[in-house]
Amino acid sequence: MGASRQAQTAMPTGEPRTARFSAPTFLELFTPKLVTVLREGYDWPQLRADAIAGLTVAIVALPLSMAIAIASGASPERGLFTAIVGGFLISALGGSRFQIGGPAGAFIVLVAATVHRHGIDGLLLATMISGVFMLVAGYLRFGTYIKFIPYPVTVGFTAGIAVIIFASQLKELFGLTLPDEEPGEFLEKLSVLAAAAPTVNPFAVAMAALTVGTILGLKHIRPGWPGMLIAVAVASVVSAFFALPVETIGTRFGGIPRSLPLPALPPISGEAMLAVLPDAIAFALLGSIESLLSAVVADGMTGRRHRSNCELVAQGVANIASAMFGGICATGTIARTATNVRAGAHGPVSGMLHALFLLGFMLVAAPLASYIPLAALAGVLAVVAWNMIEKHAFAALLRSSRGDALVLLVTFLLVVFRDLTEGIVVGFALGAMLFIDRMSKAIAVEAHAPPPLDDMADRTNGGREAYHAESASDPNTVIYRISGAFFFGAASTVGTVLDRIADQRRNFILDCSAVPFLDSTAASVIEGTVRKVRRAGIRFFIAGASQQARRMLFTHNVRPPGVRYKATIAGALRQLKKEDEAGQE
Repeated sequence: MGASRQAQTAMPTGEPRTARFSAPTFLELFTPKLVTVLREGYDWPQLRADAIAGLTVAIVALPLSMAIAIASGASPERGLFTAIVGGFLISALGGSRFQIGGPAGAFIVLVAATVHRHGIDGLLLATMISGVFMLVAGYLRFGTYIKFIPYPVTVGFTAGIAVIIFASQLKELFGLTLPDEEPGEFLEKLSVLAAAAPTVNPFAVAMAALTVGTILGLKHIRPGWPGMLIAVAVASVVSAFFALPVETIGTRFGGIPRSLPLPALPPISGEAMLAVLPDAIAFALLGSIESLLSAVVADGMTGRRHRSNCELVAQGVANIASAMFGGICATGTIARTATNVRAGAHGPVSGMLHALFLLGFMLVAAPLASYIPLAALAGVLAVVAWNMIEKHAFAALLRSSRGDALVLLVTFLLVVFRDLTEGIVVGFALGAMLFIDRMSKAIAVEAHAPPPLDDMADRTNGGREAYHAESASDPNTVIYRISGAFFFGAASTVGTVLDRIADQRRNFILDCSAVPFLDSTAASVIEGTVRKVRRAGIRFFIAGASQQARRMLFTHNVRPPGVRYKATIAGALRQLKKEDEAGQE
């Protein structure tokens, strides 16, 4: 007994020892990265780097936050409230060192539809409920599973959102006058906008073209300059100086306030909560995906790793607080997060300072926002929409395989022509079915042949045994080897092979040493095989099954005496020989 225990615990000579780490505690998993950064040591050089990065991101976020809010059917200050309150909390409480939170272009479609159906109060209530959902999802550690969304789905829905954002800005880009409210459906929207073509405002077109041209030009000439802010400022100056007949923030909204409102709850009732529940679920789903994608992008740029569940908790708190201050949905923003990293940020303090800089801009420069042409903000969003489309990834997925191309196109088309949530759900389902199909084809069931191994010297082969010719030539023993994940997708294939076992064979050994995973459907197939061989009087051994596989098989009554378990095929053969010899005596 003691010798066997020593054999189990001793490390073979010459093999590297693997470090053993204890599982992280609850507090460790949900410790904000801000605490981690402060523990590492934080001084003036780090604060200076974060201040520069925070200012850079704030300059980018200023026009973008207002543009996204207006495109979402809300007033421009609600975008600033979201970036200030939500952005501060996402950085302070989040699980990513570099995440920048605020209003995102991906939400424009959903937010605009919610405002149309339920008004601003309904939007605020849906945002709060989505925050609660994300908070619960984080504490239940669902953030770990969001990363399993297939890549073609993320590329497809991002491209679809970009198309819808661009379509939503056509009215402002061309200064069109519509007789009624602009419809939300894509095809109906295009039809209404086409009918309004005679009302094109050439001055609005000029402002939009000036904005887009300035952004693209500065990107090539001075890539380090804040192109979006400069473009909006130039368009505003030109519009005001020449008194152009274009609609501005001042003419439509009357300007923006110079301070944050006091926190307050939106009207809450059971009926209202039930009405906005589908929107809240969509907000929570998209917010979780968008924020964790953004965190992954930051990880790829910096070599760091985020804590996904801690990030979801921060997103939940941020959305609850954003709604209380009159803001819209907040999430991690990929473009602003990447800007933060490129600007030399050291940690979450840069995101917190970005929010404070935005508050300072609002306090000082709020009156100037009245002069911003809406066509200029539409031009900003047109550039954002173009940049959102991962053009190289889209083309590569179309060429990669029929399955990936199908998932990509179905997701893209459903997002554009049907609904964002429907596109994600159907795309995910198709991706899962594609994965199941590929995994089911990866399993193999064959008459046993040992896998090729590296050459070994006799003295190093501790498990080496003397050769027994009778074990190789015994006509009454059949050995089958299963290789690959044995799950419901492959159960039919494996079951068909196992059913072909000749009833005249006396011994059957099933080698499961190359099965990394076995589910209940697979266990049921093996249980059926056990019943079949018992009726035929066949001795059945399972060799090399992992602990997980044994647990699943025992749960489905695949246990002695109907079947016996051995660590190796050689052990099963020795047992058969011993029983045969005992029967001959």
